[in-house]
Amino acid sequence: MEKLSSQKLMLIGLTLFSMFFGAGNLIFPPFLGSLAGSHTWTAMIGFGITAIGFPVLGVVAVARSGGFYELAERVHPKFAFVFTLLNYLSIGPCLAIPRTASTSFEMAVVPFLGNDPFPAAQFLYSAVFFAIAFAVALNPDRLTQRLGKILTPCLLVLIVVVFAGCAVHPPGTYGAPAEAYRSGPLIKGFLEGYMTMDTLAALTFGVVIALNIKAIGVEKESVVVGETIKAGFIAGGILVLVYGALAHVGAVTGGAFGPADNGARTLNQAVRYLYGNTGLVMLAAIFFIACLNTCIGLISCCSKYFCTIVPGIPYRVWALIFAAVSFIISNVGLTRILEISVPVLNAIYPVAIVLILLSFGFRDGMRWRSVYICSVGFTGVVSVLSALEQAGIILLPKALLMLPLYTMGLGWIVPALAGMMVGILLKFFINKEN
Repeated sequence: MEKLSSQKLMLIGLTLFSMFFGAGNLIFPPFLGSLAGSHTWTAMIGFGITAIGFPVLGVVAVARSGGFYELAERVHPKFAFVFTLLNYLSIGPCLAIPRTASTSFEMAVVPFLGNDPFPAAQFLYSAVFFAIAFAVALNPDRLTQRLGKILTPCLLVLIVVVFAGCAVHPPGTYGAPAEAYRSGPLIKGFLEGYMTMDTLAALTFGVVIALNIKAIGVEKESVVVGETIKAGFIAGGILVLVYGALAHVGAVTGGAFGPADNGARTLNQAVRYLYGNTGLVMLAAIFFIACLNTCIGLISCCSKYFCTIVPGIPYRVWALIFAAVSFIISNVGLTRILEISVPVLNAIYPVAIVLILLSFGFRDGMRWRSVYICSVGFTGVVSVLSALEQAGIILLPKALLMLPLYTMGLGWIVPALAGMMVGILLKFFINKEN
């Protein structure tokens, strides 16, 4: 087969969308809408840049570079190993995979436990959840059949039902923005997009998508790359529509009931108003399907990667290890996992963004290695120091405050640009010397 048919390409795009669309993707758009109110769509532009634009560019960058490690290797082989490992651990067993179980438990089970919750409920739920995810992930080349054809269409139908209810019978109108969104809603939305973790996930999902394309019958490597890129844009288009729908639901719900503590409770308010107890069942199904899809995709791509660095351990064993470790961590609870997520993501997300953008402006990594080293290096120093400060470890407070945009959470941008300029100057200086 030379290339995929339109129908098969759409299935691949739906599969990639389902891998992206998990816990954070459900929680953060409606929460943003409930807080931003009349500034929702300005904030959503910023959110879309980091939660849709960069993930799609990440899929393209990795596909054109031949892999995540190959892209990171443009900085240095040691950096490639460390950064790739940190990325997989973050979107894998340390943060993202446990979050899928914790979030779906909060929405699919807790509302039905009443005032006397069963103490072992989360333990039993997460055990079943990861057992299902592990069983499906054992055949990563069949994810298109299981996610793209079955689970994802069900998920989209349920989301459409919730959105349609708010469109026909809205609980309220867009209210006044909360303090965090009164000034600079674009930047606030930009930073909130970090929490979906999709830019990090995009750097790893490409290998699983390529595997599924090959399983359909495409053999030529250049065609696999092209079809992977097309799938990325399809997934991005669906994310635009779904995020917009969820943000609107959050905005009209927040306008009626006031901002909730998180996006999950915002959706809970919306479906209770629209459909009563039936709505709670619907919302439970949405969260369970979305989180299970992402969990399966993450277990698959993480296991594939660790097979390359420890080839003596087979894929199935790695999948079992990640499912088991994630099961243990998930029982810590959603709140604690989210608390840990923020400084970790602020440390590595800017580096991932810079690496992706450099791949488009400086495609020849060997020729422009100095640009990659300086730009990624400057970005990494600032983002790590900023993350440590958020964790309560303050090393250079006065120096960091001097950086433009630092108080807005974007202190890494100027160092990244400065690093790029220094790298370009070094490149021409070295050429002149030679």
